[in-house]
Amino acid sequence: MPDDETQTPTLNRGGAAHTPAGPRAPRLPGVAEAPAPWLLRLIAVGLVLAALNLRPAITSLGALLEEVRDGLHMSGSVAGVLTSVPPLCFAVFGVMAPRLARRFGAGAVVCAGMVAIAAGLVIRPYIGSTAGFLAASALALMGIAVSNILMPVIVKRWFPDRVGTMTGLYSMALALGTALAAAVTVPLTSAMGGSWQSGLAVWAGLAALAVLPWIVLVRDRTPAPGTPAPDRSASGQASRSADAPALRITRSRTAWGLACFFGLQATAAYITMGWMPQIFRDAGVSAGTAGVLLAVTMAMGVPLAFVIPRVAGRLKQQGPIVVVLGLCGLIGYGGLYLAPAAGAWVWAVLLGVANCAFPLALTMIGMRSRTGAGVVRLSAFAQSTGYLLSIPGPLLVGVLYQHSGGWGLPIALMAGLMIPQMVAGVLAGRDRTIEDEC
Repeated sequence: MPDDETQTPTLNRGGAAHTPAGPRAPRLPGVAEAPAPWLLRLIAVGLVLAALNLRPAITSLGALLEEVRDGLHMSGSVAGVLTSVPPLCFAVFGVMAPRLARRFGAGAVVCAGMVAIAAGLVIRPYIGSTAGFLAASALALMGIAVSNILMPVIVKRWFPDRVGTMTGLYSMALALGTALAAAVTVPLTSAMGGSWQSGLAVWAGLAALAVLPWIVLVRDRTPAPGTPAPDRSASGQASRSADAPALRITRSRTAWGLACFFGLQATAAYITMGWMPQIFRDAGVSAGTAGVLLAVTMAMGVPLAFVIPRVAGRLKQQGPIVVVLGLCGLIGYGGLYLAPAAGAWVWAVLLGVANCAFPLALTMIGMRSRTGAGVVRLSAFAQSTGYLLSIPGPLLVGVLYQHSGGWGLPIALMAGLMIPQMVAGVLAGRDRTIEDEC
């Protein structure tokens, strides 16, 4: 990405592109033309379909975790390992996304990611062993991981003047897919004869559908609209090296704060998606109702994922939003501890509000860098590092649940993690960019 801000739009606080006022300059040779409207519409559809597939692999499993544990003869600790696989895969494979996108194009990588999700979801229920189930899950999660990283990049590239709106759109679709899988997996399983294998495998169809729009972009290598085309010559490379020194993102406190905030909210999200139905079931709630309660938690992100990025974009600092979401989480976990069944619907709503730290984190990724190249680096760093930090949480919950014989200690752990999450989020929400600090 070029650093010449006379040619490249920059991000304002709302995440939208801003180009200095003045007469429109004539298109220069080698500069990408504006894409056709039909192509932008197709990319928007592709973003929505891809986002719908970024969580069903996880929440469908959460709804049927007890059946999967019985069918594969898993202990509570092994089930904890299973719920830790998503953040592990997101950390490991997410690091690869920027390099793969540079070599093959972001559209091709997302297309391959949707194929991997579909294949993994078809294979894992029928493989017949815990190790095979984990391996097939890892295949699907690999596709999710690279797509996770590239969603902000694609929005920045194709919709530079609508970053906040498009981030809200795909965050809303992500929340919808999460809630849908949680709500209907158990009824679908019952409708298909009670086979948990069929209940998990059915979500491969949604992933296969998401492949279609991205096929158009498999061979896309063009630069972002309005930016200079890549110069493959030695002189061009040398010029860019001189004009755009490497950004040492690990020197940025904001980047580290955002990575920690992302990791802690991911810890809460994956504990919720993996274990919350079991908490309710152990409290006497039926399996179907427990799945619906998880769906309610996830569904809170549908409207809030669209609202929060827009509100955050109008604020100089996002710390107040971080604190409000954290307090909702603390109250929700307190309710789970004291009266899990009696106030189940209230706790589900509050924890759903707390889980909306995810779209807030995505929005801050777009706001904490002035350039597209910075957004790529920050997205990869914050998400990969964050998911790496989130790995122990779901595993520790499983171990505590098995050895303590109840949910008191696990819920206390979940509530305790909200405090550092709020601290990290306030740090990440300060009005500054990583370029200022690096």
